[in-house]
Amino acid sequence: MKQLGAWLDRRRAAFAVAASLALLLIAGDELTAQRRFGRVPQFDRNGVPTWELDPEMPDDVFTFVRLRYDSSYRSYKWATDYPDADLNLSYRLQQLTSMRSHPDGKVVDILDPALFDNPFTYMIEPGDIILSDEEAAVLRRYLLSGGFLMVDDFWGEEEWDNFHFAFKQIFPDRELKELPAEHPVFHCVYDLKEKPQVPSIGMAQAGRSQGITYERRDAEEPHYKACFDDKGRMMMIVCHNTDLGDGWEREGEDEWYFREFSEKKSYPLGINILFYQFTH
Repeated sequence: MKQLGAWLDRRRAAFAVAASLALLLIAGDELTAQRRFGRVPQFDRNGVPTWELDPEMPDDVFTFVRLRYDSSYRSYKWATDYPDADLNLSYRLQQLTSMRSHPDGKVVDILDPALFDNPFTYMIEPGDIILSDEEAAVLRRYLLSGGFLMVDDFWGEEEWDNFHFAFKQIFPDRELKELPAEHPVFHCVYDLKEKPQVPSIGMAQAGRSQGITYERRDAEEPHYKACFDDKGRMMMIVCHNTDLGDGWEREGEDEWYFREFSEKKSYPLGINILFYQFTH
C-alpha cells in the first residue's frame, strides 16, 4: 500500500474544499428530490484520476454499483459518501490490483432491471431503510441468482434492529451469521489482524487522544455478519459499527486519518471483500 501515500499531498487541499461543497449540495431540497426520484447529478471527480476503458471490451471491468433505496429519515441517505468513496475505491483497484475497474461506477434503483446486470452492489447507512414487499422480493431474487450485497456504515442497536427488520423482509427463513476473525475474507489478500473499526473522519479526530474509534456507546464493537445461500456461498456481508466508506471517501483530507484508517483498514478490507466475492 506504499503507493497510496504518493498521491495524498497533491489532493488534500482540493478534497477539503470539494467535500464541504458536496455536503452542502447533498443537503439541498432540490438535490434530494433529484436523487430520490430522478437521475444522479454529475459531481466533479474532485481530483480522482480517470482512465480509458478497453475499446474492444469496455464492459469487461468491475463496476462499483451503489444501491439507491428509501429511508424514513432522509431520502438521500443512500448517497452518503457519494461519489468520492465510489471513485476512490475504483481508482485504487485500478492502480493497485490486477482487477480492471470502471472509472465512474453507477447508481441503481432496487427495482431497476439493470440491477441484475451487476454482480456487486453497495448499500450504505441502512439504519432506517424502508423496503416495499416488491423491493424485498427483487433483492431476494437478485441475491439468490448470484448477486452480492455489501452493507456498510450504520451504528448501534436501534439502527441494527431497523436494518434487521428489512433483512427479514428479504430472507424471512435465513439469518445473518457473525464472521470469525479467522474467516478468509479478513485474510485473502491483505492479512488483517483484527476486525477493523473505521469511524467517520470527524469522530476519529474527536476520539484520537483517547483511542476511541466507535461513534456511540452502544457501538463499541465492530461486527461483520454474512448471509449464505444453500450451497454456502456468501450473498451478503454486513459491516456494522464501522464505516469503511468514509475511509475511501475522505482519504485525501487528513494524513493521520489516511494512515490509520484508509490505508490500514478501509482499502485492505474493501479489496478483500471484492476478491473473496469474485473467487467464491
